[in-house]
Amino acid sequence: MTTPGRNVDIEERQIQKKSDSSRVISTFIKYTAYLLIFFGTLYFLANYVFPMF
Repeated sequence: MTTPGRNVDIEERQIQKKSDSSRVISTFIKYTAYLLIFFGTLYFLANYVFPMF
């Protein structure tokens, strides 16, 4: 079924995984801020609110 001299073009695709370091850093900063707010709230409750009871 194959014809001699048949020209077949093969398309090659190269997939490169791109990592955006700025998104990684901004996500790290965001979650660090969440943790600081959480532990700051716990510190405030433990030192100022709970001793009132």
